[in-house]
Amino acid sequence: MGLTNREVILAEIEVSYGVDPVPVEADNAILVENIGWSNEGLRMNERPAVRQNIGMLQMVFGGTLRAMTFDVEVKGGGGAVDLPPEFGPLLRACGFGETINAATDVQYAPVSTGHESITIYYFQDGIRHILTGCVGNVSFNLETGALGKMSFTFTGHLVSVTDVALPTGPVYQTNVPPPLISTPFTIGGFAAVINALTFDMSNTVATPPDMSASDGYSTVRITQRDVQGSYDPEADLIAADDPFTDLSAGTQLAVTTGVIGSVVGNRIQFDMPVGYNKDVSPGDRDGVRTYDIPLGFAESAGDDEVNITFT
Repeated sequence: MGLTNREVILAEIEVSYGVDPVPVEADNAILVENIGWSNEGLRMNERPAVRQNIGMLQMVFGGTLRAMTFDVEVKGGGGAVDLPPEFGPLLRACGFGETINAATDVQYAPVSTGHESITIYYFQDGIRHILTGCVGNVSFNLETGALGKMSFTFTGHLVSVTDVALPTGPVYQTNVPPPLISTPFTIGGFAAVINALTFDMSNTVATPPDMSASDGYSTVRITQRDVQGSYDPEADLIAADDPFTDLSAGTQLAVTTGVIGSVVGNRIQFDMPVGYNKDVSPGDRDGVRTYDIPLGFAESAGDDEVNITFT
């Protein structure tokens, strides 16, 4: 037992923070990769007593949170344009709001209030970890010819670790993620030739102490975000694209991937209305001159640094 390729993640939005909604395998399974976990904010108290002996007294446990990490493929809900993807709860617990426009699309954009949390059930081939009150951060990696990936990090309260059989029939959405080809990327209206676009919500996750809590921690919450990214365009004539002037002038550059995928219910588009260059350095891709350009993303009309649309 204990095989690393026999693990299951269930996640469900909490109605009240820290109250387990009891996710089930038929409705709340999420297809993930590269699962990892660690203690977060672990307190082990030393006892440096002065005695006749020079050895140390046993340390005393003073509480901990639990962090979980995993990757998820970028794909739609499948079947209908207004069906949320199965990982929707993960985005919502990373400070995104979900808007379902009937018969049109599902959209995710960051919010500054009303943040939601999730309960995670992590089945480790015979062992079940339950985490409540989980919130976190997500980064995106969109690379030519590959499948788009999201990397999640969640922090929450560890409720229990017990022996529980692995779910026998978790239900996943069956659509296949579209690869990053035929994707009309533009920045500032310029159709740059790129290999990869990355961006990170860079959420600050606060873990305030609470003496009355069984683990010594209060509500885990998102207190700030600073969306950062990067792209790697082929160098073009300055007349066509001038990243140096864009950098020095603070030029605002709308970034869009265009539509990724062509199948109804499995089309995705990323839009960032206010991107800006944070640096420019030379790069080389197979003997072709490129630039390595880190990006910042600012608000345009408020809570709109990133918009993700599924159709």
